[in-house]
Amino acid sequence: MVADALGDGATAGTRGATPAGDIVILAVPFDSAVPVVRQYGDALAGKIIVDITNPFNSSVTGLAVPEDTSIAQMVAAAAPRSTHVVKAFNTLFRDVLAAGGPLDVFMAGDDAQAKASVSAFIKSLGLRPRDTGDLSMAHWLEGVGLLSVGLGRYGVGNFNFSLGVNVG
Repeated sequence: MVADALGDGATAGTRGATPAGDIVILAVPFDSAVPVVRQYGDALAGKIIVDITNPFNSSVTGLAVPEDTSIAQMVAAAAPRSTHVVKAFNTLFRDVLAAGGPLDVFMAGDDAQAKASVSAFIKSLGLRPRDTGDLSMAHWLEGVGLLSVGLGRYGVGNFNFSLGVNVG
């Protein structure tokens, strides 16, 4: 279990339980993200929500959100005002993330302190945080998730890869 491997007080939530901790990973189907955030409402006040969802259409050929927003921005609008949303991890395939290694985790968010906290969390996993800017960039990160699926299907031929930054 990921929470056990993380230690340092990391816990896995159970379905229907109120989210605990300072950082809450929103690991639900994208169309459940806003309803779940509304359901827990004030219990999320003051927390950081890390949105890992990808709002793909049913054929996984496009995004299922309007071009001028993202599911992360929709989550932020549904959350209490003191909640900070950071989009992250959505461009990494599950098995690649589980294998670990020096992977880049792209993220976007409006609050510098929330991004710093998420960056520290990412580093604690042995990964590299890559800040892409404010939460408006979440739309493009969701597009990168879609691009990755296309590469996996057609360009690479499998899903055992990740996109990253080569600094040289």
